[in-house]
Amino acid sequence: GRMWAYTVGFTVLPHVGGFLGWFLNRKEIPEWYEKLKKPSWCPSRRVFPVAWTMLYTGMGYASYLVWNDLGGCSSKAIVPLGLYGAQLVLNWAWPPLFFGARNLNMALIDMLCLDGLAVGTLCSWYRINRLAALLLLPYLGWLAVATCLTIRIWKDNPEHKSGKSD
Repeated sequence: GRMWAYTVGFTVLPHVGGFLGWFLNRKEIPEWYEKLKKPSWCPSRRVFPVAWTMLYTGMGYASYLVWNDLGGCSSKAIVPLGLYGAQLVLNWAWPPLFFGARNLNMALIDMLCLDGLAVGTLCSWYRINRLAALLLLPYLGWLAVATCLTIRIWKDNPEHKSGKSD
């Protein structure tokens, strides 16, 4: 019975920060984000909640698999789950930096560090549980798109690079 609770807890955890990031910054989307210059290939606003729901669910379940295979919070879990936790914190930090602070410089730095930690997480998980590593591949694909989008928005909106100016 308890393993079911752990499975649900690990699977739901990434959604918590994702929901908070959306909730706290939701007013900035129509007021600010819609006015930014974006590339023609920018996904529709409606795609983001669907994509993140699927990505957070896969990532959360994968973290459970790794945690379970390592026997819980053992010394062997420090690096693989530490990398995961660090990338999750940077993932959650991006919306407040981008939408809340409107700081494209910090959002871009956050995204580039997030990319490195996410790749590191996948590499460390591959040796522990291949399914967990494979479950991160859609997330890494989406981060590649999000990184390119962040770079383009950063490049094409120079007046917003250092934060709120309105």
